[in-house]
Amino acid sequence: MTPLDPLHLTALATADPKLKPLTERFGHIQYRLRERGFAALLGLIVEQQLSVKAADTILARLHAGLGQVSPQAVLSHDDDLMRSYGLSRPKIKYARALAEAIHTGTFDTGSLKDLDVDAAADKLLALKGIGRWTAEVYLMFSEGRLDLFPVGDVALREAVAWLDKLEARPDETYCSERARAWSPYRSIAAHLLWAWYGAVKRGDMGRDL
Repeated sequence: MTPLDPLHLTALATADPKLKPLTERFGHIQYRLRERGFAALLGLIVEQQLSVKAADTILARLHAGLGQVSPQAVLSHDDDLMRSYGLSRPKIKYARALAEAIHTGTFDTGSLKDLDVDAAADKLLALKGIGRWTAEVYLMFSEGRLDLFPVGDVALREAVAWLDKLEARPDETYCSERARAWSPYRSIAAHLLWAWYGAVKRGDMGRDL
């Protein structure tokens, strides 16, 4: 993890004064970074539509079972063994597709660093089982891209509702348009909103800023 840049926080507070209380309250948090590559993408596939606790349990079993988390290890395990780690049939299919793409050289995570955000996302979306949320979260956390806002994330949409005092959680289109004001630091805004969402859920602060 790396500390948030004060210049980025100042830019966000200036561009959208509604964010200023969050920049002041959560300016100390750190930008979450993950490893790059196959293991990171495989982990995101496992995490799709699961609670953090459930995903962590499955990932721990998967890592222990594979020994080394590599395309070759995944391709060498049969479906019954993969299911014993807790993976569903669709996720086994997606894991194998990703492993095959990297093993054969059809896809290379290293090639993403030279692409802009949209082109990198499109390259990830071309992989079976990689949706918009997975692609954007990978680019944000593993590639360190600063200008992404994963509108498919329910927690972020809930936090946007609190920020704008909406009666209901907004849809992805609303959040996508709303986040334009936070460019080129939409990823930083997402971190602030996640931090606020977590604090509210823990009872550490309220929804009113």
